[in-house]
Amino acid sequence: MKSYPKILAAGLLMLGLALPILSAAPLRVLYFTKSSGYEHSAIKRVDGKPSYSENILTKLAAKHDWAVTFSKDGSLFSPEYLAKFDVIMFYTSGDLLSVGTDGHPAMTPAGKQALLDAVAGGKGFVAVHSGSDTFHSGEHGGGNNAIRTQRYVNYGDKADDYIKMLGGEFIKHDAQQVAKARVIDPSFPGFADVGDALEVQEEWYSLKEFAANDHVLLLLETAGMKGPDYDRPSYPVAWARTVGQGRVWFNAMGHREDVWDNPKFQEILTGGIEWAGGRVHADVKPNLTEVAPGAGTLPKPPAK
Repeated sequence: MKSYPKILAAGLLMLGLALPILSAAPLRVLYFTKSSGYEHSAIKRVDGKPSYSENILTKLAAKHDWAVTFSKDGSLFSPEYLAKFDVIMFYTSGDLLSVGTDGHPAMTPAGKQALLDAVAGGKGFVAVHSGSDTFHSGEHGGGNNAIRTQRYVNYGDKADDYIKMLGGEFIKHDAQQVAKARVIDPSFPGFADVGDALEVQEEWYSLKEFAANDHVLLLLETAGMKGPDYDRPSYPVAWARTVGQGRVWFNAMGHREDVWDNPKFQEILTGGIEWAGGRVHADVKPNLTEVAPGAGTLPKPPAK
């Protein structure tokens, strides 16, 4: 007897379409929002109430059958703890080995290694916005410094292991402004109804340390942007990649609450979480040099 689901699945894959993976169990997501550096309003809890982004994720979880755990406690990270989740999602900042700004418990070096091992071993990893402003190469301790000229260098193989896993790193940003992020891969889960580009008011990050196997999803068009940190060729602000057996997805957007409210942002985020969790498939062949050949050109550092 022919197996029609298998034939359909093979046909979808040949066409390059996203393929759902049928599962009775909810997708288990850890949303980790510790801030050892700057604490964003989208993740800040006031009077013990859930943060803005936590409320958005709660609504998305109910719609898409996710079981989301919200945490700011870095001390929990261990192989046993991370084994409870399919996807680990970061909206974090600073050196998470330090208590820093928000006062919540720090990760340990063993906990950080457990994270890296979990991703390489097959877990999904998702990060938004300041997830790229986390574990900077050569920076230790909590707090915020306005000028960090060492960020305006590509460290390559000497970059922090977290940054190498993520596939990119935040440098700095200038004033919030409306800019255009062009959609590079509309076939990737979550982009079907986004159109050719997203054009929104946002705190646009200037980024570096792009991994060679990044599959670029959104490319920030820097021409016409205001501020010295965008005086550079267009560069990726969202990508997907594989790390060992794991799937890594990043989107630099998410500073503003109205961005979290944006249905297109929510669709893109949902696609990233579902892909990282293995519910849908996509071709993530490297395309960095093809679509962003000037991404390695960095802006000039600010004067001391």
